[in-house]
This record gives sequence, C-alpha cells and structure tokens, in this order.
Amino acid sequence: FFVFSHPVGQYNRVWIPDPEEVWKSAEIATDYIVGDKVLRLLLEDGTELDYSVNPESLPPLRNPDILVGENDLTALSYLHEPAVLHNLRIRFAESKLIYTYSGIILVAMNPYKQLPIYGDAIIHAYSGQNMGDMDPHIFAVAEEAYKQMARNNRNQSIIVSGESGAGKTVSARYAMRYFATVSKSGSNAHVEDKVLASNPITEAVGNAKTTRNDNSSRFGKYTEISFDEQNQIIGANMRTYLLEKSRVVFQGVPKNLIIREWEAILSLRV
Repeated sequence: FFVFSHPVGQYNRVWIPDPEEVWKSAEIATDYIVGDKVLRLLLEDGTELDYSVNPESLPPLRNPDILVGENDLTALSYLHEPAVLHNLRIRFAESKLIYTYSGIILVAMNPYKQLPIYGDAIIHAYSGQNMGDMDPHIFAVAEEAYKQMARNNRNQSIIVSGESGAGKTVSARYAMRYFATVSKSGSNAHVEDKVLASNPITEAVGNAKTTRNDNSSRFGKYTEISFDEQNQIIGANMRTYLLEKSRVVFQGVPKNLIIREWEAILSLRV
C-alpha cells in the first residue's frame, strides 16, 4: 500500500484561517519537524507569524500558481475548502468567468447582472460538443443531457441547487432555452417563459424577502419537459413542493426578513 505524508517544509505555501478573509495565504519560513507545536509562517504582507499547530491538523497546502484558475476543480493538486474558494475567486474576479466544473458538476457564481453569454450564437457553439471540449457553461450541461436523451432514448435529469439568491431559477431558464433552440421547436421558442409563468398562485403567497433575495421561493420545483420522436419539445409541466411549513414569523437578525404571508395563514387557521 501507499503512505502519503503532508509535505510541510520551508518555502511551501499554506492556507490559514482568517476572521476577515476567511482564508489567508502564508509561506512556511522554517521546516516543520513532527512534534513541533508552532509553525513559523511568513504572510504575504511580510509579517512573520508563529502559528500553533498539531500533527493531526496541519494547515492545508496551497496549489502551485500554474494550477490557479483551472476550469475544473478536480485538476487541482490539493482539493479542499480554501483551494476551491480561491480558484473560484480568481476565475470570477480576475478572469470574469462565472462557471467552473467540478467533474460532472457545474459550479455557477451569480454575477447579479446580465451577461452576453446566452445568445443563439453561443447556443449553436455548444450544440453537438462534448462537455469537456468547451469552456464550462450551463449550455454544456444542457447539451450533455439532450445528447444522452437523443442517443440512448433515456430520460435525463438536471439538478439545480443552491442557497437563496444563487440563481437557480435563471439557470433553469437558460437550460430550457437551450433545449428549445437546439431541438428547433419553433412554436416553443420561449418554452422557458411559458413553463416559469405556470407557477401556481401559491407562489405569490409563499415567497419571502431574504438578505440575499427579494423574492425567495419557499417551494421546490420539478420541471418536466417532454420531447417527441424527433427530439422536439411537445410540452412541459411544473410541479411544486412546499419546503418550509415551519418558517418563523419574526425577523432573526441578520437572517431572513419577516414572512407576513405565513402570519396571515396562521391567523386564518386560528
């Protein structure tokens, strides 16, 4: 069998927790010897720091600079929380890229603004391509599902998950727009608008304002798109599931704001 050790030596770079930046990069100033209680570090601003450690929880190593900004997180030498967050930050803040792969999973950063990366030209560029041949994109995931459905004649599923305000509804909309365009379903060119417009009236009294989303849904959604033998869209439906029956009716600072709809419902029951 193989034994892997944590190569903590001089000049290696590590991540240490930071109350403001969450994780801060530092360089090891002196070699670490097993049993040492303190690790001498040199921070990026030139400050020296004696960092308390124990052999069972050494600081996570930082990836080489050549790997920073990879479009697939699984390509990183060290895959842990600070490595993931740093890679996503570099791609988002410096490269202006909101999508990153983690194997077959697509990680999306919400830019909270419209981006010119969802037009018909982009859709046609991803059509027929393998998932790893193009830059990470929601269209690449949609193309893979559509291609597998058409080739193997089997149902496919795309799970869109995230916290409030992460952009789940928008991502689902773009996926449906992709299906409508590549399937050449002319009469269903705006299928995403039609499906999303079919939300039940309960959505109006089941949403809430949160610290990150003015219209946070309290429902899970299962959207089913039907295709004919020519792989063209022939219909769609959406089912909703009430997720939070026990939502609090007061503001928990700095949590979500008051959900007065539930107060109204509770008062009617009383």
